[in-house]
Amino acid sequence: MSATFLFSFVIGYFILLLFVAYLTSRNSNNESFFIGNRSSNWLLVAFGMIGTSLSGVTFVSVPGTVGSAGFGYFQVVIGYLFGYAVIAYVLLPLYYKMNLTSIYNYLEHRFGIVSYKTGALFFIISRILGATARLFLVINVMQLFILTKLHIPFAVTTFVILLMILLYTVEGGVKTIVFTDTLQTSFMLLGLIVCITYILKSTGLGLGGAFQQMHKLDLTRVFNFDVNSPAYFLKHILGGAFIAIGMTGLDQEMMQKNISVKTLRDSQKNILTFSITMAVVNFLFLLLGGLLFLFATSNNITVSPDDLFPTVALQYMPSVVSIIFIIGLISALFPSADGALTALTSSFCIDIIGLKRRPDLDEKQRKRIRVGVHLCFAVIFFLMVMIFKWIDNKSIIDVILKIAGFTYGPLLGLFAFGILTKRKIHDRASLYVCLAAPLIILALDFVNNLGWYQKQWHLSGPFISFMAKFSDSLFGNFKIGYELLIYNGLLTFLGLYMISRKPEISVANHRA
Repeated sequence: MSATFLFSFVIGYFILLLFVAYLTSRNSNNESFFIGNRSSNWLLVAFGMIGTSLSGVTFVSVPGTVGSAGFGYFQVVIGYLFGYAVIAYVLLPLYYKMNLTSIYNYLEHRFGIVSYKTGALFFIISRILGATARLFLVINVMQLFILTKLHIPFAVTTFVILLMILLYTVEGGVKTIVFTDTLQTSFMLLGLIVCITYILKSTGLGLGGAFQQMHKLDLTRVFNFDVNSPAYFLKHILGGAFIAIGMTGLDQEMMQKNISVKTLRDSQKNILTFSITMAVVNFLFLLLGGLLFLFATSNNITVSPDDLFPTVALQYMPSVVSIIFIIGLISALFPSADGALTALTSSFCIDIIGLKRRPDLDEKQRKRIRVGVHLCFAVIFFLMVMIFKWIDNKSIIDVILKIAGFTYGPLLGLFAFGILTKRKIHDRASLYVCLAAPLIILALDFVNNLGWYQKQWHLSGPFISFMAKFSDSLFGNFKIGYELLIYNGLLTFLGLYMISRKPEISVANHRA
């Protein structure tokens, strides 16, 4: 199938998104952009959030991990379920009780303006890094299999895609994204189911026979019981729980959609429905990964894990399946960027420059500032995707979860300290605590994984030898996994405790 023919479906899909944006953004204003006028349908939000959470990373990377790790990623998914329960019954009631537009306003009420802006700043850093890593992965696949054949440079592809996203998000914001995410999730799941069905049919094994073959090759293993392994089941389950809390419950992009639902009860139904559906969909992606591995083995296909799904779909499947894969792939691409751009714009406007606290600005002036911020973040996205292209790391899912461990840790510590204690902190010092904690964890992670860094960067010398011996004596065979986020959050929590004091008890309360 020609690259030009496949690319025509990308253009057609974008035109459809523009049409949806036009219908949903009419009579929109800043409140529509930020929180959808708090009128979003909870079922649409739940379904659309699947596409945002999965994105191109799950669509491409998760199936590719099965060949080396089996169904081990499902340990993390189990952890997600616990994390989503905490979001539904701890965080959402708090956000609705305070009637928040930005969830980081909680930190201002609890601690002060510096903690508030620190939380927003860490969200901005986290979301820029995570969203652009996801965006790079999908653009890279499209470039490799379609656009290079059309002699279109990677930079041009990235620019055009970001321009497309700007065009359909700049007016409607959340109000538009709730609908476009629903559409995109539908196409993504269609691509998943069609590909599973085709491979099952082509192998002639049937679902039971396929599982038997995968079991023989040790691909269906889920739990890792080696306590020293970074994939040890408790590390993955606990890491998954806190990753869900951090990357969903403490993330303005994800919560912006949840608090756009009218009532708390509907928002809780949304997050619980979403969590169960996410577990099922992730299992289907792992099943697809096992089937792809069987297909690749029988057809002598040897490619990198992240290229396995695109290679099979575009070079070994019928044209109609290839088309559905491309539509599913671009459906995975857009939710990873459109919601992030909108949420970053909202957070910067509300949290950093205080747009809603500026009575001197009218609606038109606020909109002009908001559009300008939206454009600036699009430029930042472009630059970050180009940096990821330069780094060219194929294990993007590990990169994203690693980034989350460092950048969401301070957010986890701030919210946990605020919710679990009544102590007051020295607000100005909170920024230093939140900067110090991830730096300390980064140093520990570097020492813990020094052997890996030595191989990757060809490090040598007396200092490296000394650090290697120090690492062996400090950690032994123990390797840090996805629970990195927990260590970071705990260190932030301890740092906040050190700069805190007991709340003052008024004379009246004391007498009472």
